[in-house]
Amino acid sequence: MGLFDRRVAIVTGAGRGIGRAEALLLASEGASVVVNDLGGGAAGDGADQSPAQQVVDEITGAGGKAVANFGSVSSFTDAEALVQQAVDAYGQLDILINNAGILRDAMSFSMTEDEWDAVIDVHLKGHFATTHFAGIHWRARSKESGEPVNGAIVNTASESGLYGNAAQANYAAAKAGIASMTIVTARELERYGVRVNAIAPVARTRLTEAIAGDHMKPKENDFDRFAPENVAAVACWLASDLAAGISGQVVKVQGGVIQLLEGWRPLTEATADKPWTIDGVEGVRDTLLAAADGSIPPFFFPSPDS
Repeated sequence: MGLFDRRVAIVTGAGRGIGRAEALLLASEGASVVVNDLGGGAAGDGADQSPAQQVVDEITGAGGKAVANFGSVSSFTDAEALVQQAVDAYGQLDILINNAGILRDAMSFSMTEDEWDAVIDVHLKGHFATTHFAGIHWRARSKESGEPVNGAIVNTASESGLYGNAAQANYAAAKAGIASMTIVTARELERYGVRVNAIAPVARTRLTEAIAGDHMKPKENDFDRFAPENVAAVACWLASDLAAGISGQVVKVQGGVIQLLEGWRPLTEATADKPWTIDGVEGVRDTLLAAADGSIPPFFFPSPDS
């Protein structure tokens, strides 16, 4: 018995890297997998059916079940067809892993409109489009049966979206949006028995290799800490019944490290019993910006006379 026997999963961007590792792991544990990948370049240009088909062939060659999908997740039409393909091929959908992504890095003052739009479309809209149609499917199933559907979504956020990274305003904005959307959709879909979580992976992929250089290469006498399979293990755990009751969470993962991340929360508070004025705000500056130990956090620029 596999962990995902009789379960049907969609993995987007599954032709390479993390998505490929996720699709292979799901299939090895018994899932029927729809392997989605447009097959474009790292910047989202072009299309190629061979990456998705190669993963399907690898799964079926090992005795598993898989079909390929070559649509663009940034298209509502293609996203709807993707969910429908899972239903047509295997009868239903149980798991959605949103992984597809591209990079078009540039400093904010140099970034073009196309560079902004393309990244937002693939990451943020791409996550929403598939979630939208999967949600429609699960809502209808739950209403028809009167029971929760036991579905799961695993989104892919990023440290860049949570902590910021220069030259990635488009990517970081999309990934931060994905983290927020994870919390919202977890609340919306809970009533239908669907859990929604996100991972913030650190792994060696074609999107990170050019930036990381030798940093992510395996070290001698150590396991491969940046192998995509490390991320796939956590994503598939979140998608499984082993993670029952866990929803609305963002988990950072790399080989040897898993962290539960926390979003925006109050750090300090300044109060007043009268309306705020500029002078009034300046008067509580030190209270507002002081860390717990009384120091000024390093991300705040000091005042000119400090």
